[in-house]
Amino acid sequence: DMVGSVFVFPQESQSAYVQVKAKLEQPLNNFTVCLRSFTDLTRPCSLFSYATKNQSKEILLFKPGPGRYELYVGGKFLLFRVPKSLEESEHVCASWESSTGIVRFWFNGKPWPRKGLQRGYTVGVPASILLGQDQDSFGGRFNDQQPFMGEISSVYMWDMGISTSEVKAAMYNRPNETPIFGWRNFPYKIVGEVYLKP
Repeated sequence: DMVGSVFVFPQESQSAYVQVKAKLEQPLNNFTVCLRSFTDLTRPCSLFSYATKNQSKEILLFKPGPGRYELYVGGKFLLFRVPKSLEESEHVCASWESSTGIVRFWFNGKPWPRKGLQRGYTVGVPASILLGQDQDSFGGRFNDQQPFMGEISSVYMWDMGISTSEVKAAMYNRPNETPIFGWRNFPYKIVGEVYLKP
């Protein structure tokens, strides 16, 4: 159980990341990803990267700069503008459904207007899932301009869409719906200089 702990990425490093050791058996027609991050970077950085052998940006939660988030599905992306928060951690969730292509995005528990992306697409398996680096190929080829520096915690992924009330539950690490993986039962391997700290 990781509640009360965070991954600390203490410096900009191309060789530091957290590998999520989850086994996904089935391709995804729906997903939701949530996490909390805390950084003072103003340059682009990668938070959550899900790559397959065919598509390095199968799912990517990316922060191009303060007050902006990008969600990639199958190599295409949407931009969400959010308030620039000062010296605070930020909790974000993004969900996508194949049947409509509708993407929902929540910032600190508040829903943003829905947008559409990649209707009819299927997210493939097997996946390489990393925190803190943007994979440009399966499990590697990191961009040296994009490593994350700061703290990441409360990482969850579901194979379905979730409601705003469930997003708020996940913010406090009390999700009602069982995730594929989550912070209360998080399968991970640290590579390079990343620390698990209270």
